[in-house]
Amino acid sequence: MQYSAARAAIHIASVFAIYLSFAMLAPAAVDLYYGNDDWMVFAFSAFFTGGLALACALATQGRPPPISSRFGFLVVNLLWLTTSIIGAVPFYAAASLDLTLAEAIFEAVSGITTTGATIINGLDHLPPGILLWRSILQWMGGLGVIALSLFVLPFLNVGGISYFRIESSDITDRPFERLSTHITTLIGIYCATTILCAVLYAAAGMGGFDALNHALTTISTAGFSTHDASMGVYGDNFAILWIAIVFMFIGALPFSIVMLLAISGRLDALRDPQIRVFAGYVAAFVVAVALYLRLTGDMPFASALTYSAFNFVSLITTTGFATGDYTQWGPFVAGCALMATVLGGCSGSTSGGVKAYRFLILFKLLANGLKRFVYPNAVVTVHYGDRPVDDAMQRAVVLFISAFVVIWLILTLLLTATGLDILTALSGALTCLTNVGPGLGGVIGPAGNFSAVPDTAKWLLSVGMLLGRLEILAVLVVFSPLFWRR
Repeated sequence: MQYSAARAAIHIASVFAIYLSFAMLAPAAVDLYYGNDDWMVFAFSAFFTGGLALACALATQGRPPPISSRFGFLVVNLLWLTTSIIGAVPFYAAASLDLTLAEAIFEAVSGITTTGATIINGLDHLPPGILLWRSILQWMGGLGVIALSLFVLPFLNVGGISYFRIESSDITDRPFERLSTHITTLIGIYCATTILCAVLYAAAGMGGFDALNHALTTISTAGFSTHDASMGVYGDNFAILWIAIVFMFIGALPFSIVMLLAISGRLDALRDPQIRVFAGYVAAFVVAVALYLRLTGDMPFASALTYSAFNFVSLITTTGFATGDYTQWGPFVAGCALMATVLGGCSGSTSGGVKAYRFLILFKLLANGLKRFVYPNAVVTVHYGDRPVDDAMQRAVVLFISAFVVIWLILTLLLTATGLDILTALSGALTCLTNVGPGLGGVIGPAGNFSAVPDTAKWLLSVGMLLGRLEILAVLVVFSPLFWRR
């Protein structure tokens, strides 16, 4: 049984690796068009990785095993591990980058997990193929995250919130009877939203290539840019910033609900409790920081609101774009940025972080716990909207948050052992676990990147990004002896 599950998981991972290898042909074509020699790197990488993946896929063909949690966990971990390694090949092979293995893996993991942390300097002068490959990794990673959080993790009871299991109202009806139609439509809407974002960026003043790359990384709430200054290059163009704000916000919404809105126009879908929580803390941070900037400086309120909205929507949705070093706006803003890094968007979206539904359930558990201090014999139920949350979901939320804090502290300690200062280690561990991108401080803050971090720390942070993307528990369970003895 274990062998059958492992073989099938390797087969699925190999098939997806073939798709990723084919995607390398796009940057190869772009570099060939612009006369850059890196096209050969991408062509060779596509041939090499595609051939290896095809051989593995053929060697592991066979009858699929019965659907089980063990099979699901193996598939999830192998998929992200395989795509990270495949994605790193062009980075490692490209002479224009000259990256170490740790750096290539870090950049690929950051891309496929939609984190957006980078170790590459001189983005403005890089070959277009490399820039496009970074964006493609993030876009494909974002699509994978949606599928993971909607269809896989909820049924493994380790993450996500299934709209087919926990229903807050009738908005959770399946828009389609067949799962294949549901997935096809999801991909179609994801592509259409990306194209719309690119068109609007171009109409607002971005160049075509920039518009395409930033659209790919905006919808996936990923944050890779084609410029060292990130979106600061367009900091004076408020139209571009507000387009980014809107699409980052959309990317952080549950895609099942986005589908309901797009297909059937059901505005009642927006009544989902986690959307209200998410929109609430986004508005609170944006307004608070905007007022702080206006009252403590001479910045016009329109500018303060725009910069506050852009940078904090970027942080909360775990996109990671920045218009500048917002940590220099004052200690209050830096504190808000640290808090915003934790939050995240909604389940079933491309965003990372703890996510709104967990905060909703956690605070209701806290309120019910306090109520029991006053009324020890009271029978209280945790509700998500108007539906009760079962004990398994409550335990999953508490377990995730507990594991998140413990892993954050352990990773911080390990990073300090590599020579990083406490602020860099603390914020670096947090930003990688939440898949945000920029940390705090002069090294990895919004004005810097991770290039100065030691290779040992880069390996640790790569592990942190994978843990955060797979909701921590899906990775930890694979290392449990009980998992293999079942």
